[in-house]
Amino acid sequence: MVSRLAPTPSGYLHLGNAVNFVLTWLLTRQAGGTLHLRIDDLDRARLRPAYLDNIFRVIDWLGIDYDHGPSGPDDFLRHHSQLLHLPEYNRVLRRLAQQPGLVHASQRTRTGGPDAAVPLDTPGAAWRVHVPNGTEVKFHDAWQGETIVPLGALMPDFVVRKKDGVAAYQVASVVDDLRLGTNLIVRGLDLQPSTTAQLWLASQLSETPSFNAQRIAFYHHKLLTDEAGQKLSKSQQRPLDAGVLDQKGGKQAVFRAVAELLYLPASASETLAMLQQAFANG
Repeated sequence: MVSRLAPTPSGYLHLGNAVNFVLTWLLTRQAGGTLHLRIDDLDRARLRPAYLDNIFRVIDWLGIDYDHGPSGPDDFLRHHSQLLHLPEYNRVLRRLAQQPGLVHASQRTRTGGPDAAVPLDTPGAAWRVHVPNGTEVKFHDAWQGETIVPLGALMPDFVVRKKDGVAAYQVASVVDDLRLGTNLIVRGLDLQPSTTAQLWLASQLSETPSFNAQRIAFYHHKLLTDEAGQKLSKSQQRPLDAGVLDQKGGKQAVFRAVAELLYLPASASETLAMLQQAFANG
């Protein structure tokens, strides 16, 4: 089994991120698998040194470990940044663009507006893929069971190359997971549409068919919410928010949330070792 922690340094990690880390670590360690730390840093506009440092601080604070990946922020920027893999992403983008009728250039903004056809080499235009109307993606979700996602309705023309010419998340994530040999992916339920977009996208090319739900186990867990019932998000953080490191109840609050998701007794949340033992016995 090969899995990964895949945070983005676009904000301080919140409780939901920490819970995902611990869940991934528990599943990987129980299976005797290999765990990578893969930091997604293609969104350079939102990257801050403090956010990058926070990833390593949270991992140390939780007491979890990983087998491969950067030892710290400097090592990451020198040897593990996604910028080092731009040629791999670009090869996939070129292959996608060669598929008839699949990719088109778009100058549409997030708020909508006209989307007249422009050449693929138009400066400042994003590349989008056309998902045929009525397209559904069916796969077995290890947490949610048999799943059908109406991709054509939810994401009819998702971005594969951003306006800055850099590969978008859906492409980079597939390429990275194939390079690492990932076969266990643990995500929040809000990312299930992204999973289906990646499965569908990978099926379009002869280079990427091994990114599929037969080889990879996908676990989409329930989301954690704030006191108002809203999904936890980095974009909602206050200017002085330090994320989960300032969590009320400390790391036991993280372990308690994990125990609840796994239907383990509350007593298992005292320490990481107790949580791991209860999970193994369950």
